[in-house]
Amino acid sequence: MDDLSIVLVSGGMDSCVTAAVAGHEAAELAFLHISYGQRTEERERRAFNEIADHYGVERRMDVSIEYLAKIGGSSLTDNSMAVAEADLGSKEIPTSYVPFRNANMLAIAVSWAEVIGASAIYIGAVAEDSSGYPDCRPEFYEAFQRTIDTGTKPETRIKIHTPIILLSKAEIVQKGIDLKAPLHLTWSCYRSEDLACGTCDSCALRLRGFEQAGEKDPIRYAAGV
Repeated sequence: MDDLSIVLVSGGMDSCVTAAVAGHEAAELAFLHISYGQRTEERERRAFNEIADHYGVERRMDVSIEYLAKIGGSSLTDNSMAVAEADLGSKEIPTSYVPFRNANMLAIAVSWAEVIGASAIYIGAVAEDSSGYPDCRPEFYEAFQRTIDTGTKPETRIKIHTPIILLSKAEIVQKGIDLKAPLHLTWSCYRSEDLACGTCDSCALRLRGFEQAGEKDPIRYAAGV
């Protein structure tokens, strides 16, 4: 068991379930939330804090890397680009991809881990998303682990954990229910901060996961979804 583990918590379902897993594997948790100028930044921050409150996590960090919005290239950060309707069968990189975002987030997590003496970093990457997001693939995290091992102090030992990376969305839903994760507090929508749209990639993947798991999604969606 790791003594202290950092969990990257966006406020979405995947990171919430990852936090639930980490809670069973680590003696103490620290939650890290990173905003990057995304459309639903405030709603995701609210979800992060509510999930942290649920687990009684006092050590939490909330930072912004809005330079990713200035760099652009993603419909999540550039209001001149429309968030596309979901196409779950597509193998193309979607407009919602934020270039190299997860590497930026992991770098911050590693810096904080060195300072507070954390021995593990948990991130809710899912390979099911990897056809669109190259930084969700297992080989990306294997490569980044080598970067950590090479680029930190000789005595530093920090392990990346991706406990749900090989699970389907339905399996993630079921694991969350089994671990009593507060899925009702999570937010996944790329477009809206009020009612989830139900038609962006993230909403569609989430809804399909609940449907395939035979469960009802506890969050509210726009009419007709």
